[in-house]
Formats: sequence, C-alpha cells, structure tokens
Amino acid sequence: MTAPDPRPADDLARVAEAEHRFLGAVAGMDDAAMGRATLLPEWSVAHLLTHVANNAESHLRRTRAAVDGIVVDQYPGGAEQRAAEIAAGARRDATAVLADLHASSTGLLAAWADVPTEAWVNVTRDLSGRLRPLLELPSRRWLELEVHLVDLGTGPTTDDWPEAFVSAFLPRLRVGAGDRLPAGARLPAPGTVDPRDELAWLLGRIRPEHLPTLGPWA
Repeated sequence: MTAPDPRPADDLARVAEAEHRFLGAVAGMDDAAMGRATLLPEWSVAHLLTHVANNAESHLRRTRAAVDGIVVDQYPGGAEQRAAEIAAGARRDATAVLADLHASSTGLLAAWADVPTEAWVNVTRDLSGRLRPLLELPSRRWLELEVHLVDLGTGPTTDDWPEAFVSAFLPRLRVGAGDRLPAGARLPAPGTVDPRDELAWLLGRIRPEHLPTLGPWA
C-alpha cells in the first residue's frame, strides 16, 4: 500500500492566493499610509506589514531547518526580540517595508515548493514552544494573512473572508474555546451565529454584545 502524500497541496494553493491578495492590497502605499493606525492597538500599517514579513521569515527559517531534520525557534530571542524587530522595522520608509514584504512572501512560497515530500512530516516549533509538523505551517500562514488583511483597516473586512477560510478555521477554533469562556458561559450552538462573526469573535477581532467575553486567543 502506498503511503499518503503528506504535502499540504490545498493549503499551499490557498496561501499562495492569499499572499497575492495581501500584496495587492498594500501595493503603492506611501510613507503616509505606513504611518496610519491599524485595527490593532498601538500598531501602524508599518508595524503590521513588518510583522507579516517577519512571520514569513519565521516560517522560512523553520522550513529550511525541518528539511535538514533540525528544530529551531520560530523567532530567535523569543517574544521580546520579535517585538523589538517589529518596532525597528516599523521605522523604515514605505519602499523598504514593501520590498521586505515582497521578498519574504516570494521566498517562502519558493521554499515550500522545493520541500521534499518526506520532509513535510518533520517537526517544527512555534513561538509558544508547541511542536507541530511542517505540513501545518502553510495553514498557519494562511490564517495570518486573512486575519491581518482585515486588521489593516484599509478596506477588506471579515465579510470578505473566503468561504473556504471560514469553513476551515471555525471548527478548529471552536475546539478548546470553552476554556476561554467566563465561568458559567457556553459557546453558541453551531449555526446560531453568523459564521464570519463567530470566527472573528473567536479570533478576538470583534466583541458582540450577545456573546460572552473570551479570554486571550493564542
């Protein structure tokens, strides 16, 4: 019997499409646009785009290591260094920020295209210390892009999330979400809340009055 192919072909196609949309949404931004506030507290557009670029680099770093059978930290220096690099990167001009974003995006997709089939099951480590197989990283990157495209606050909203994205991540985020609820509260029954609203709530992007306040999402 032939072993199943671990290559996450569907997620790779979805993240490539999301990268294209994200880059298109920020194309042509100037220095004034970089200084605008986003929907994330204390983050300008430059902060957010620097983070998205650094996230791609973190996936690239772990991918190269996983191909060699090595486990490395997602961000060398942990959360403190990650925050410092975002703050430093946000001080660059628009040309530098966008060049970094393009280079990190294209570099990551190229690296994933070259991953040997057998390496997709090799282990990587998240910032939190959680271990996960390399084959899960494209999905994580897809999540990053869809959520932060909305966080930019420049047009796309949660209503624009692709159906495939909502269908993929809503069930995943419902798992374990009960631990984030206040005492005595329950998750809404499946189908009783608009799926996009529920996903945005679970991701901490909206706080509907008719739903309980959730603890932090990791």
